[in-house]
Amino acid sequence: MPRPLEGLCAIVTGAGRGLGRAEALELARLGASVVVNDYGQPGRDGSGEASATPAEQVAAEIRAAGGKAVAHTGDVGDFQQAGGLVESAIAEYGRLDVLVNNAGILRDRMVFSMTEDEWDAVIRVHLKGHFNTTHFAAAHWRARSKAAQAPVYGRIVNTSSEAFLAGSAGQPNYAAAKGGIVGLTTSTALALAKYGVTANAICPRARTRMTEDVFAGLERPEDGLDPLAPEHVAPLVGYLASPAAARVNGQLIVVHGGMVAIVEQPRVRAKFDSVQDTFTYDELDAVLTAHYAGRPAGETFAAADVLGLKRE
Repeated sequence: MPRPLEGLCAIVTGAGRGLGRAEALELARLGASVVVNDYGQPGRDGSGEASATPAEQVAAEIRAAGGKAVAHTGDVGDFQQAGGLVESAIAEYGRLDVLVNNAGILRDRMVFSMTEDEWDAVIRVHLKGHFNTTHFAAAHWRARSKAAQAPVYGRIVNTSSEAFLAGSAGQPNYAAAKGGIVGLTTSTALALAKYGVTANAICPRARTRMTEDVFAGLERPEDGLDPLAPEHVAPLVGYLASPAAARVNGQLIVVHGGMVAIVEQPRVRAKFDSVQDTFTYDELDAVLTAHYAGRPAGETFAAADVLGLKRE
């Protein structure tokens, strides 16, 4: 029986460890040839000397299981290197069909203590990194579609976070980047739909070196299912990369353990009309102060309630 991604080529960024590794292995299991991208810096803050080892180890693991994979160690935060990543996939396998953007770093600090470099570094790898690879992949698919005068096959799976959905006090850079990725995803979904390309974003909850502080009190169970294992996220990425997900576009999906939650686009929660042509300060004070009276001071999005996220 043919596998759902048989004959397709996929790029997975940040695939040397954690979620990216699990996603690369899953795509290969489903039949895709995989370009395993990882810059290979040992520190989760992007520090340390870059190494080809993590990407090469995952590529070798895929090949040992009978799949096809090559390693790529470029920095997706660099525009030209991201272009080289897309070019390498096309040169190696003759095509590009799936792009999974996962690479990221952390430089956590409260907003009043965060330095400019800590802000810029995280935005660069997460948000700019997603844009860089998307730009080159999108240009490739658009050119192919125009040449064939027909839609092509293209799938983009971006990585956002619940830190965007419900806030994360010590991660203003990370939360902002992850929110920006959702905006990039929905814009890309609209722009590329006519070329046969879909773009979706996931908010994965998993135990990796990026989340070791978040889940410090939740140890791996000695027996049975570990709901925070990265392997539980990978099947959704495989599905979104597959032909079965042709009608799934511009979506934001939370995933962990045995749970998948589709997040709605923002909806108007309450609406007020002015008595006069426009509002005055006094009238706004009267209607909005009354509306917010009695609500929790730390209230953010309704998603926090739906997903059972802890409020600070």
